[in-house]
Amino acid sequence: MAEKSRGVFATLFVWAWNLFNFIRRFVFGVVALFLLLVFFVALRAGGGKVVLQERTALVLDPKGSIVEQYSSDPAQRAFAGAFGQKIKEVQLRDLIRAIDAAAADKRIERLVIEPDQIASAGIATLHEIGAAIERFKAAGKDVVAVSNAMSQSQYLLAAHANQILLHPDGDLLLEGLGRYRTYYKDALDWLGVDVHLFRVGEYKSYAEPYIRNDASPESKEADLYWMNGVWGDYLKEIGSARKLDPKAIAAQIDNYATSIKAANGDLAKLALEARLVDRLATRDEAEALLIEKGVKQENSFRQIDFQDYAALVQSENPLDARPQVGIVVAQGEILDGDQAAGTIGGESTAKLVRQARENKNVKAVVLRVNSPGGSAFASELIRREIELTKAAGKPVVVSMGDVAASGGYWISMNGDQIFAEPTTITGSIGIFGLFMNFPKTLAKLNVHTDGVGTTSLAGALDPRRALDPKVGEIIQSIIDKGYQNFITKVAAARKKKPEEIDAIARGRVWSGAQAKERGLVDQLGGLREATAAAAQAAKLGDNYQVRYVEKSLSAWERFVVGLSNDASASFVQSLVPESMRTLLAQPDVQGQLKLLRSLDSNKVGVFAYCFCEIK
Repeated sequence: MAEKSRGVFATLFVWAWNLFNFIRRFVFGVVALFLLLVFFVALRAGGGKVVLQERTALVLDPKGSIVEQYSSDPAQRAFAGAFGQKIKEVQLRDLIRAIDAAAADKRIERLVIEPDQIASAGIATLHEIGAAIERFKAAGKDVVAVSNAMSQSQYLLAAHANQILLHPDGDLLLEGLGRYRTYYKDALDWLGVDVHLFRVGEYKSYAEPYIRNDASPESKEADLYWMNGVWGDYLKEIGSARKLDPKAIAAQIDNYATSIKAANGDLAKLALEARLVDRLATRDEAEALLIEKGVKQENSFRQIDFQDYAALVQSENPLDARPQVGIVVAQGEILDGDQAAGTIGGESTAKLVRQARENKNVKAVVLRVNSPGGSAFASELIRREIELTKAAGKPVVVSMGDVAASGGYWISMNGDQIFAEPTTITGSIGIFGLFMNFPKTLAKLNVHTDGVGTTSLAGALDPRRALDPKVGEIIQSIIDKGYQNFITKVAAARKKKPEEIDAIARGRVWSGAQAKERGLVDQLGGLREATAAAAQAAKLGDNYQVRYVEKSLSAWERFVVGLSNDASASFVQSLVPESMRTLLAQPDVQGQLKLLRSLDSNKVGVFAYCFCEIK
């Protein structure tokens, strides 16, 4: 009878599941068909061929974050959107390609920069765009920046213009760089959570928020050193572009309290007096000036958006059969396994390097790194593929973006040459292990854990149990060995002694310029210079093309992600209190959440990670 009952229940379950599956597929099919229709209607509406006329202005108005590679993980987008971080992205490569193509295009008369909607971009990223703008100017073409209000990062782009127009009621305030974090020790003690941190190096401070209520003196010392280096380069770049003394700009910032009061709180007027901008103009006045400089067309100046222009240039260029320099992008956290585009996976990124090595048309490889690190094991998998690629006879050049620290340096160390911008954040050579357990938390709930094991190690990393000090010693020994492996590999790659690397390692962070002085970086320069060096090493001369070796998003995937992003984000966001969204949106909190999500409850997480966020 029991056997028969189980059969009936099983039949009912299968029937219910099949019905649910049918409804799910039907609904998905209807939604997909609707999206497909919308997609083709959009294509038809915008399907007319763009005709580029003479004396056209190229409008550079990036909206969102400037990234090396699009993020394709819908779950990540929904999570970010829930906390008010709507993800819009522009690829750095697209911006630079458009600017460089326009410099040689006789139809493009000038560049109009509108920086106000750049959500985030690192200083090294902005420096690379600034260098492209300088090449545009060197071609004898005009650059005008128009803004309602600018942050200091947005201003770094605008500063390269021949003329900067700021709204009379707008503002521009240069603040300097800061790095402030949230610390949790008291909260964790109150909750009864025991945190066990295993590390080598007094400067390896990423996990300090779990064991302290404030930054350690070593952390403050190291951070202030590299931040002063980056800030100094920022001021030099602005000073050079605006023909101002960097020391005078720094002095003005120190004197803001007096000068802003003297200007009656008028930040736009103060920016004009300090020669940070050239003219105060409303948006309609700026448009009238651009019409006067160029050609009037449809009640505005003749113009084309950089994205439309990039698509036009691509359609005008025939297929390229020249040998290739392959670029592998390593952007984001370094995680184990296979990861989506926009994130580094130990397996997936290693596979991309391997594909570049095995492709006969790719004669040299550039690894473009923009990563604070992550999994030490995943980092080693990628480093090994770089080593094998070199052994196969293909040059590998590393180009560091905004950050290539800790695990980001691990995957970079074996490059034939390493290029970094002066403002790149790198170093942080070190690893740490983190383990949390909560027997005291359970005790507060009158819950207890007991049992037996055949050895002292059985169940030793059960988070419900206290950590045996002897097990802690074992873990620290493993971390010590991992650190020795790290510095030994760096020493071999950089042709130095391990003790020389240890002296500049121990988790300490450096700017790109500081890293070059210490032999961790070979050349100062961006992706353009690194690519040229790779081509030269492969003896290609100027006869080569650049190809990105990556998991690319199709146009349809981008379209669906773009549509789903707003709906999912707004729905989830409505369920989360605004105060909680504000807290969880903070960069350091986001970083700590990522770290906690990567921890396995039954093992110690071993990381080569650097918290290098600056604002």
